[in-house]
Amino acid sequence: MIAELVSSALGLALYLNTLSADFCYDDSRAIKTNQDLLPETPWTHIFYNDFWGTLLTHSGSHKSYRPLCTLSFRLNHAIGGLNPWSYHLVNVLLHAAVTGLFTNFSKILLGDGYWTFMAGLMFASHPIHTEAVAGIVGRADVGASFFFLLSLLCYMKHCSTRGSSARTWGWFLGTGMCAGCSMLWKEQGVTVLAVSAVYDVFVFHRLKMKQILPTIYKGKNLSLFLSISLLTFWGTSLLGARLYWMGNKPPSFSNSDNPAADSDSLLARTLTFFYLPTKNLWLLLCPDTLSFDWSMDAVPLLKTISDWRNLHTVAFYTGLLLLAYYGLKSPSIERECNGKFVTNGKQNANGHSCHSEVEYGNSEIKPSFASKVENGIRNNASQRTQLPSTENIVVLSLSLLIIPFVPATNLFFYVGFVIAERVLYIPSMGFCLLITVGARALYVKVQKRFLKSLIFYATAALIVFYGLKTAVRNGDWQNEEMLYRSGIKVNPAKAWGNLGNVLKSQSKISEAESAYRNALYYRSNMADMLYNLGLLLQENSRFAEALHYYKLAIGSRPTLASAYLNTGIILMNQGKTEEARRTFLKCSEIPDENLKDPHAHKSSVTSCLYNLGKLYHEQGHYEDALSVYKEAIQKMPRQFAPQSLYNMMGEAYMRLSMLPEAEHWYMESLRSKTDHIPAHLTYGKLLALTGRKSEAEKFFLKAIELDPTKGNCYMHYGQFLLEEARLIEAAEMAKKAAELDSTEFDVVFNAAHMLRQASLNEAAEKYYDLAARLRPNKAFFESFFHMPELGSSTIKTIKVNSLSYPPA
Repeated sequence: MIAELVSSALGLALYLNTLSADFCYDDSRAIKTNQDLLPETPWTHIFYNDFWGTLLTHSGSHKSYRPLCTLSFRLNHAIGGLNPWSYHLVNVLLHAAVTGLFTNFSKILLGDGYWTFMAGLMFASHPIHTEAVAGIVGRADVGASFFFLLSLLCYMKHCSTRGSSARTWGWFLGTGMCAGCSMLWKEQGVTVLAVSAVYDVFVFHRLKMKQILPTIYKGKNLSLFLSISLLTFWGTSLLGARLYWMGNKPPSFSNSDNPAADSDSLLARTLTFFYLPTKNLWLLLCPDTLSFDWSMDAVPLLKTISDWRNLHTVAFYTGLLLLAYYGLKSPSIERECNGKFVTNGKQNANGHSCHSEVEYGNSEIKPSFASKVENGIRNNASQRTQLPSTENIVVLSLSLLIIPFVPATNLFFYVGFVIAERVLYIPSMGFCLLITVGARALYVKVQKRFLKSLIFYATAALIVFYGLKTAVRNGDWQNEEMLYRSGIKVNPAKAWGNLGNVLKSQSKISEAESAYRNALYYRSNMADMLYNLGLLLQENSRFAEALHYYKLAIGSRPTLASAYLNTGIILMNQGKTEEARRTFLKCSEIPDENLKDPHAHKSSVTSCLYNLGKLYHEQGHYEDALSVYKEAIQKMPRQFAPQSLYNMMGEAYMRLSMLPEAEHWYMESLRSKTDHIPAHLTYGKLLALTGRKSEAEKFFLKAIELDPTKGNCYMHYGQFLLEEARLIEAAEMAKKAAELDSTEFDVVFNAAHMLRQASLNEAAEKYYDLAARLRPNKAFFESFFHMPELGSSTIKTIKVNSLSYPPA
């Protein structure tokens, strides 16, 4: 247990500096905006939605079905809300547990010695794990690895007890259950069943390739055949169930997610897909340059045979084939045993017999293990262990490295990424085991003590360097700004664009604009970046430029509803009501099929309908407004905040003198958000109109209490007081409103009216003068010299619903 504890402790210690990290990158969509984590959402939705909260059968779903991981996020949310500390703690503890299991697995193969320590420490410290552990969404990979190893260890127990214990099928049941759990954490977890089969055939039974078919044909070793058949059946059942559950359709991705998949050139697709595993192996071997995202042009396509990177591809597959040949070749007469060479098991150099690996002839093939002293343990009677040979471990290491990576190779279906570092979490087990067994083989092969020490300390130095790199890389995951800055070298378009969002949230407007323009320099057709730049310009009153970038965003992605929404808002504010109406209508007709985030799309469509309804409302078309509002309510997604929509429904009914209906929707608005100020004001007006004066006054006062800095609140209350002939109090409210909103013409002008009504002519003149400076036009002076008596019908409607600009 010492090796397991030490390795786990290192894995824990290296990631302690991530506990103070914030949510980063994909964490926002998987956790912060995922409705499946909220207590009001039935927990059963987790089993029908994908990892991001989209219905699994929806055409735009990512098809990433990971309900156990999402369930763990929901438990985190129930305990600690959106405090990232608890989420990071679970990730770190899971990584420590996986490290301990991997070390225990290595001990079965390598024995209880310092090479097992090396394998465990290498896995604990490998920098490729930083995305999976420091990034909270990487929990899917870490959790899948935990059950992956449990399943594999259960199967190894099944193999060792097969034919000698009734509990053997209990171990097999554990194998199947853990494999299913691993798949429900992340899709690639199901590949453990194939790795288990490799272990049984090539490690436990030590069959060579040419022996497999004769063994099946002659009906030898039926227990092996039964176990492999059951593994195949269970794996097929799991995959079939998963395919059915996700609607029997593969996911669809944008061309920027996986440019090679979208390439028209068969040569480019082929060369690139063959090269990508080479790039992934290099990241395992030398994780010097890491990035939060490898999409778009992070790995340029290989378009010609003359591309020098093809040499890497050839070298990679050549080395892979040589390793496979080494592990699977037929046994030779002369073999290594305990650091000596023997012939057919006759040599007994260290006081122990060394069994030949295969018994030829018609006898049954039996599992056999050679004794080893290659782990730094003296081979004495008390520490005698039966361990697989180096060739067997090479085969198993290759299967651990390759098989879990196969789903990411685009071999069976296109995936939504070019390279994803967290996908390498499980394959890194095979890599660490392969490096360790290779170092051990060299250690045994060389004779000079100096060379032995060199190999040992070089391996130890590699672990130290990996650990240092991990600690440094964790710093990049502390917050989104640091993470995106670290990725500029690899993926400048995505990194600059995301950095722009962070800088904008920090109110660094000029820096954010520069970041967006840098992103567009590298990739000019990114709809999200065009939209985000337009949004920034709109919020800074640069409306003409904003409209230009919204138009470009729509041209790049015609289904980008939020771009239509904000285009319509600008046009409406500019008085171009007909253009705004057409824009809102076009937005409302965009379907959500094949969209990556249908929830955000539905929110934008609902906002478009809301603003279209407001447009009709301001034009006096209240029935048309009601029809649009009802359509908005039908299309409204769960996460949409409906209080403003409900309040405007009430306003429309109020204008149509349908007071019971108006009251119903005002109450619905307050139920959905109890501190919604506009609903307090409009409901107060309705109560006053229906004679419930004391109740009305309470709602006006509550609105002021909720936000004492809003002049609108004082103005509405002042109007109520004026109607009650409480002129002095009304004048005080008018002055307070004008002081708070001294740049709002409607507020200042109406305050002057109310002051004049209260016979406070000097104060009234002051505010008439201020209103004249705010809007020095003829219409104002006409209203000034032909002023009607102030009543409820003469005060202008005060806008209490602000327009929102949803983020990309």
